[in-house]
Amino acid sequence: MARNYRREYDTYHAKPAQRKNRSERNKARRALVNAGRVQKGDGMDVHHRDGNPRNNQMKNLSVMPKGKNRSKNKK
Repeated sequence: MARNYRREYDTYHAKPAQRKNRSERNKARRALVNAGRVQKGDGMDVHHRDGNPRNNQMKNLSVMPKGKNRSKNKK
């Protein structure tokens, strides 16, 4: 069965809380780009150590390969 991306966006990604989380993740990425720790196209993800995307304190942010970060967060 194929994924219905439109339905997925409407039922999850468009919710105000998820939009805020996405905004904060983008803000964390921008902060580490400005700090020189990541750059566009480097294959690295910004990892929130406590799992809270709204906690963008530098001590909570780390950089890791996207494969490691995305496999680590699966339940």
